[in-house]
Amino acid sequence: KANGALFVPIIGERLDGRKFIPNAMENGAVMTLADRPVPYPHILVDDTLSAFQDLAKGYTAYVGTKIVGITGSAGKTTTKEMIAAALSGKLRVHKTQGNFNNQTGVPQTLLALSEEDEIGVIEMGMNHFGEIRALSRMAQPDVCVITNIGEAHIEYLGSREGILQAKTEMLEYMKPDGKIIVNGDDDMLIKLKQSRSDVMTYGLGEYCDFRAADIIDKGLAGMEFTVIAPGVSRRVFVPVPGAHMVYNALAAVCVGRCFGLAMSDISDGISAYRPIKGRMDIRIGKRLTVVDDTYNANPQSMSAALRVLAASEGKKIAVLGDMKELGELTESAHRAMGELCALLGIDRVIAVGEYARGIADAAHESAAWYPDAESAVDAARAAFTEGSVLLCKASHSMHLEKIVEELLKTT
Repeated sequence: KANGALFVPIIGERLDGRKFIPNAMENGAVMTLADRPVPYPHILVDDTLSAFQDLAKGYTAYVGTKIVGITGSAGKTTTKEMIAAALSGKLRVHKTQGNFNNQTGVPQTLLALSEEDEIGVIEMGMNHFGEIRALSRMAQPDVCVITNIGEAHIEYLGSREGILQAKTEMLEYMKPDGKIIVNGDDDMLIKLKQSRSDVMTYGLGEYCDFRAADIIDKGLAGMEFTVIAPGVSRRVFVPVPGAHMVYNALAAVCVGRCFGLAMSDISDGISAYRPIKGRMDIRIGKRLTVVDDTYNANPQSMSAALRVLAASEGKKIAVLGDMKELGELTESAHRAMGELCALLGIDRVIAVGEYARGIADAAHESAAWYPDAESAVDAARAAFTEGSVLLCKASHSMHLEKIVEELLKTT
């Protein structure tokens, strides 16, 4: 039931939300947006999605919650979760749930803010030019975080320069006294530091405003490092594996400091972080450890996940599927992942999906290819021995989570 709700029918290419107006009204909605007269209480608008986004913009300004906007080619969701964890010890935080990072998800997230929420941590995703601009117009962020400029969505944006242009659309609607936080080790993002005075950088380089030093890789247990910045030197533990997690934690440190939090509170929040399902989630079976990173994939995140697997103890099995939206880089990117598997000494490679043929071809003789997740389950099950570590990673549409669930049921 949706008692008292306003129904927003979205008119898409494949589905016309206007068909569901009668059902919405029967289930408790009191009014609907409509782009043409309907026989129900309605607000007539030119475009229902635009009106929905206008509502979110107005409501966000009304509640006055400080907004942290997050975008980038890889690591957006984990960085969002890490920032929320770092802030939650001292501030009331509202964050993007699930994959609500698009043109309909962001307004839903913003409209769920309450006047008690002090910070909204909002993830912003995109495929095409103009999409981040629309999301930022609603959120009007106080802090803009850009994780990196990789090759995800290059099919639609043409080049890394195009991706940078699309991601930095967020800055157009940043509050006048806002702060920009970027990965200072990214060759594209560092250009912002060179051209603007409101940019804070994080990374491993000596030139970064907040940098990590004395990094200790604790395997699947996580990472430990020292944050160094003017007036700051603090040891931080991240309970998730992978060198890339150091960057996510550094971004969280920067945001926490922007809002005046003590380093002790920030580091406590980071150490309490727990991964969400499908995002470097370490899952323990009876005889098998699974690194469940099935939510999404691009060349940057897949190479990072493979390095985590390579650093683990025991037999190393990689189940890798298609990476989507890479355009003309599709073939070379998948072959590069196979070559990396061989270089890192991954014991067994199981490639899933049409694009992933390139992974299998470039890996080594023990690599095998399967057309889909269902057909690969038995091969994945047969590959493990006692104490094996198995990584599953692909774009979300490949549904490799099916393999994870089947393996944990039986092994």
